[in-house]
Formats: sequence, C-alpha cells, structure tokens
Amino acid sequence: MSKNYKEIKPIFTTSTLEVRYAETDQMGVVHHSVYPIYFEQARVDWLKIMGMHYQKMEDSGVMLPLNKLTVDYKKPAKFGDILKVRTSLHQLPSATITFDYEIRNEHEELLTLGQTVLVFVRQSTGRPMRCPDEIMELILKAITKD
Repeated sequence: MSKNYKEIKPIFTTSTLEVRYAETDQMGVVHHSVYPIYFEQARVDWLKIMGMHYQKMEDSGVMLPLNKLTVDYKKPAKFGDILKVRTSLHQLPSATITFDYEIRNEHEELLTLGQTVLVFVRQSTGRPMRCPDEIMELILKAITKD
C-alpha cells in the first residue's frame, strides 16, 4: 500500500449494465476494449451515489484523467448478459484516486476484476492537485455512516 493513502472502510456501489450487441465480437463475446467503458460508467455511478455528479466536478475545473488501468479477465461476458459492476474505494484519495471493480453476471459468476488509478487535475493549469475538499467530505461522510 502506498504511504500516501490511508486505508478506510471500503465504500461499495453496484451498477447494472446489459451487454449490447455492438459490444461483442462475432462469437457474441464482449470485446476486451469494452471493459474500461464499463468501469468508467460504474465510476461515474459511484461518484453520483456519493453525491458528486461528474459534470459538476468538471464544471468546477477538476478533471480526472486515467493514469493506470488493469484488467484481469476470468470468464467472458456475452451478448444479453446482465452485468453487475461492483465499484469500491479502499483508500482515501490524495492527488490520485484508485477504484477497484468486480464484474459478475446474473448468475453471480465472477467474470472480470479491474482497477483504475485516476489523477485529480486542475483544468486551468493542467497540473495535478489534491482531491477537492467537496469530494473528500463526501467520502468521509460515507465511511462514517452506520
């Protein structure tokens, strides 16, 4: 674990997606290039559930470009599958935020594991910045629930 992060009680959200025909190859299997799109949608959903709409964040001058992406394919997703993408945050963000993903089908079979690391960037300068206070407050509020 990086010394820049403080481990926290994990914050989980679940997004549901249906595999569309255009996302598959001739064999009806989801193309490997589609999984980052699933991760992105789940990440946008995660932020929205936390109380931060992605567009509002960008309108305030904060961008979140991708720095690192890992994908571990276990089993193929297929056309028509209903996928559950579980998104989690295990560490407080600093200038970066790391999300973990788990994709399962409607039979709860594990299909894919993934992780993205994104960098908070100030749009006006193009330079990295610390996690905005508004986002950090939402995360801290979520981990102190219960």
